[in-house]
Amino acid sequence: MPADDDRPDGATLSLRAVSGLSEVDRDAWDALANPPDQAYDPFLSWDFLEALEASGSVSDETGWSPRHLLLESEDGRLLGVMPFYIKAHSMGEYVFDQGWADAYERAGGHYYPKCLTAVPFTPVTGRRLLAPTPALRQALAAGAVDLTRQNHASSWHITFPDLTDWQTLGDLGLLQRIDRQFIWSNKGYASYDDFLGDLSSRKRKGLRKERRAAQDGIEIERLSGDGLQPEHWDVFFACYQDTGSRKWGFPYLNRAFFDLLHQRMADKVILVMAKKEGRYIASALNLIGSEALYGRYWGRLDDHPFLHFELCYHQAIDIAIERGLDRVEAGAQGEHKLARGYRPTAVHSAHFIANDGFRDAVAEYLERERPAVEADIGLLDQESPFREDL
Repeated sequence: MPADDDRPDGATLSLRAVSGLSEVDRDAWDALANPPDQAYDPFLSWDFLEALEASGSVSDETGWSPRHLLLESEDGRLLGVMPFYIKAHSMGEYVFDQGWADAYERAGGHYYPKCLTAVPFTPVTGRRLLAPTPALRQALAAGAVDLTRQNHASSWHITFPDLTDWQTLGDLGLLQRIDRQFIWSNKGYASYDDFLGDLSSRKRKGLRKERRAAQDGIEIERLSGDGLQPEHWDVFFACYQDTGSRKWGFPYLNRAFFDLLHQRMADKVILVMAKKEGRYIASALNLIGSEALYGRYWGRLDDHPFLHFELCYHQAIDIAIERGLDRVEAGAQGEHKLARGYRPTAVHSAHFIANDGFRDAVAEYLERERPAVEADIGLLDQESPFREDL
């Protein structure tokens, strides 16, 4: 906890953990997760996070045990919240620590259970210490360290925090890690052709040719809000299952989750769907924030040249320009995004390691890894399709 003179009006604070968001008032959570003076993040909303739990996608059985932290005043007012999970594995995180787990196990330790603050299955940067003041954010972090120790967990990991939270966690002594994603930035473009004007001539021609090929014989629909119907979700889920089974063995999310997403957040969803000869053959799911479009899942039932790039990247740029959004975040990895105008950008994580010896070893590793990642970002950016004079 922070010192007395850092607390609101010198009040005593209490911190407790709950085993599900159903135990937390929806409006109270959202007031802290998405306050009016901050950009709206759909993944931090009660509706999204609780749908993961209500659907069973996040549960003790799937190795994601919720223990969300609530910071409260003496009179029971909610002053801060933080998503928190006890993990039995490292799947669905997109910040890869399996090598750390192997090393710790070989040394005779038990890496699991570990603790995690994140949006499950969602490699999107955002706020993680959900409180309005630095002192309250520090109190949440201190409570998470205590809860990690109480659960005899090896570690606590915070994935994809924004820079403010990342710096707070670093100031508290947590280890800091850097990775990269490819993000498209809107420079006030009026149209996709306006964006193409910032690219080199060869790259501009290549992308126009790619889009023509992708759209040849294809009808593309964008569906949101009342335009979304159960048959659209049927197609999307079949596509999602196909991609999930090929990429990581089984899909993380079940159909019940997407039904809840439709019921609760249809106006925050855009499905981009491709139809060929009257039949849907592919789909990509996006969520809408106040500043960004977030591309999440894609899949196809039939092959078609360049359709993945069209639905996931080019259409996302079109949507962002039309809606005046600042950027498109299209998920983890994927160097193929670079040629389509998505530039390498640093993303972050922070890590508390309970064992001092193991912490020192991880810290040494991160000291070597950080400059290598930063150099990789610089080299990749030199290969971007943008004109050299920009």
